[in-house]
Amino acid sequence: MLSIGAFAQIGQVTHRMLRHWDTAGLLVPAHVDEFSGYRSYDPSQLERLHRIVALRQLGFGLDDISSILDQGVDAGRIAALLRIRRAEVEQEHSVAAGRLVDVERRLHLIEKENHMSQIEIIEKSLPAVRLAARRMVVAHQPEVAGVVGPAFDSIAGIIGDQCGSLTTPIAQYDTIEDGLQIIAGYAYDGPARDGFEIVELPAADNAVCGIHLGSMERIAESWQALHSEIFARGLVHAGPCRELYVRAISEDQSDWVTELQQPVRRG
Repeated sequence: MLSIGAFAQIGQVTHRMLRHWDTAGLLVPAHVDEFSGYRSYDPSQLERLHRIVALRQLGFGLDDISSILDQGVDAGRIAALLRIRRAEVEQEHSVAAGRLVDVERRLHLIEKENHMSQIEIIEKSLPAVRLAARRMVVAHQPEVAGVVGPAFDSIAGIIGDQCGSLTTPIAQYDTIEDGLQIIAGYAYDGPARDGFEIVELPAADNAVCGIHLGSMERIAESWQALHSEIFARGLVHAGPCRELYVRAISEDQSDWVTELQQPVRRG
């Protein structure tokens, strides 16, 4: 019999792993002392240990490993699981390769051009949102401020906060033939009412998002920086952009916090 220490040393695993695999029923000791609880293993169990370690190194989870060991080593089953794992590894590689490109690009900006990005961005999914909203079209960008604020005020006056319906305001901007179409409103799960329409903003599988701090007067600069990052990452726009007004209370806008959201896809 091998002590847990000797068994762990030969298999190059930790005592903690062996205890965990014992609890999971994956590798039960050949003998457990009823008084001390001390675990001992038969040398023949090294084969099972090596198989578990090999499958773990391939990235299989304990449930898959348990299934493989319990049902026997069937070539067809192993091949099917390996194909699934190959697809997962390819996806992980693709993500890692994209991150490496981004790291190299940032290093180039800092080391060669002594320049850093004006805005930090992340990629994430956006949930679908049901809005109590108003839809407007403006011919020119400077007109936006004059219509968005009043639209939010009007909807807030109708909804109120009596049922907790009033939440962070959201605006979607879409360039159309007549100018800029704006949908401005609040996430809302109540009934339709006079004074606004129900608009369903679709979910986005991937969006590039950044935070703009302060006045709306300089938000165009943040959007420009965000779009530069999008193109540098080899992404393209996949729908209208959104602004989530996380904090928008003070009159001078000095403490406003706005998340810029641009749905994207790989080019």
